Amino acid sequence: MAVSRTPRLSWEDARRLFPVTERWAYLDHACVSPISLAVHQAMTAHLGDVLADGDVNASRWDRMVEGARRDGATLLGCRPEEVAFLKNTSEGISLVAAGLDWRPGDNVVSAQGEFPANIYPWMARARCGVELRLVAERDGRIPYRDVRDAIDGHTRVLALSFVEFLSGFRHNVARLGELCRRRGVLFVLDAIQGLGALSLNVSEAGVHFASADAHKWLLGPEGSALFFCRRECLELLGAPMVGWRSVPKSSTYLPYHFTLRPDAARFELGTTNTVGIAGLARAVTLLLAVGLPTIERRIKLLTDRLCRGLARLGADVLSSRRAGEWSGIVSFRLPGADLKAVARRLRQEGIVLSYRLGWLRVSPHFYNSEAEVDRLLEALRGG
Repeated sequence: MAVSRTPRLSWEDARRLFPVTERWAYLDHACVSPISLAVHQAMTAHLGDVLADGDVNASRWDRMVEGARRDGATLLGCRPEEVAFLKNTSEGISLVAAGLDWRPGDNVVSAQGEFPANIYPWMARARCGVELRLVAERDGRIPYRDVRDAIDGHTRVLALSFVEFLSGFRHNVARLGELCRRRGVLFVLDAIQGLGALSLNVSEAGVHFASADAHKWLLGPEGSALFFCRRECLELLGAPMVGWRSVPKSSTYLPYHFTLRPDAARFELGTTNTVGIAGLARAVTLLLAVGLPTIERRIKLLTDRLCRGLARLGADVLSSRRAGEWSGIVSFRLPGADLKAVARRLRQEGIVLSYRLGWLRVSPHFYNSEAEVDRLLEALRGG
């Protein structure tokens, strides 16, 4: 099935691209998503190219990568020259943490309950005299005022997730970006739990750096990630890691010419994961074909339906459903239930979700159906 680059594909047509639906009610996109036929075909075609012709068609691969960069920039709301392809979310955050010129007494503000990918790189700066301040979560929410109050004159970085991995709380990225602008603080966004599910414009929101792997809401393969570095922030990172492709005209190997590229591709140190980028490229194309407004509406419809059913079951829902705070993640508990056992039983019944830290976490994507949500609720009621 051809996938348009403009919003012309209905969610029903897109659903047919996901063979996972033939066996599973797959409601676990906050963990690892299944890929579509389109992504599988793109990656297989690329491997077939290498199998048949080696690197004879390398110039075509380069064009594919640059097309993926443009589409990634469209999804993020930035310029193509501000996008790099990395291995995963952690690599992007670590690149920022390692690249900044830290001073003893600096601090980083983040949140208690962040995924470790957005904590450990900042903890590692302790050897530079950097303090990590964690804002406490309150009933599944991280209030803006608490983040604001944690920032002081020594704060260099605000590091938060677009969507928190356990609670599903969605931060007001634009409001936080404005706060960072007023306070002179760099804003680093772990975007993996929202990008591909919710609209995001990093340029308008004042984000300085963002990172997101493809294997969750982007519906792409593991091991390929989008990294955003605002153009004016390139030199702030210095050169924490460099490789032969970090320079302009990198294919001119000699004489040496150590001048870094003037764009985010300087962080693509060597040979790129072209098969992974081929999959990521097709995944992003699919999302753009359906359209982020459509995707967001579908996810809201499905999670609203889920939460209404959970309320009837007497479940304790952790995830905020307030306007601007809801996301594709709904975490809940059932009174008196062995939640690990529930998750195992549901898997046996063909329903995929996650058990996380004492909660069941459900995360449907746009191609999921209302019938799949109802199937989950009926299984919970019957258990």
